[in-house]
Amino acid sequence: MAKFGRKGKGGTPAVSTASLPDIVFMLLFFFMVTTVMRTADLKVKNNLPSATELKKLEKKSLVSYIYVGEPKRQFVKLFGTEPRIQLNDQFATVSDIEQFIISEREARDEKEVPFMTTSLKVDGKAKMGIVTDIKQALREVNALKINYSSRKKNDK
Repeated sequence: MAKFGRKGKGGTPAVSTASLPDIVFMLLFFFMVTTVMRTADLKVKNNLPSATELKKLEKKSLVSYIYVGEPKRQFVKLFGTEPRIQLNDQFATVSDIEQFIISEREARDEKEVPFMTTSLKVDGKAKMGIVTDIKQALREVNALKINYSSRKKNDK
């Protein structure tokens, strides 16, 4: 009769790494699809004021941003230290806002235009006069949905 015996303690088998490349490419594809790139390179200092009552925007794709603040250090020699307006990646004046809003409307579908919002990202140290001028320019092009961006106030 033959003896059946164990050859020793073999341990656990090695983990198969055959599916590892599939998992890596799946994760890579996921992050590539879900990552949102910043559309505008900020050229102004933008330290938003804090607020207690905040509401999130529903469709950020329908929001046009107007940045207001002191120019960053590399632009101070050209533009000074007074708060400036930035539309997309360029410094602008109040008179440029009309053309900016018109071009933003043309880039959208006609059905989405009534739902467009203009978000003002104004530095906390900026004077209210420039904000009032921007609001007047927005009224002239009938862009009446305005949002003031701020950060949440810490309750310490």
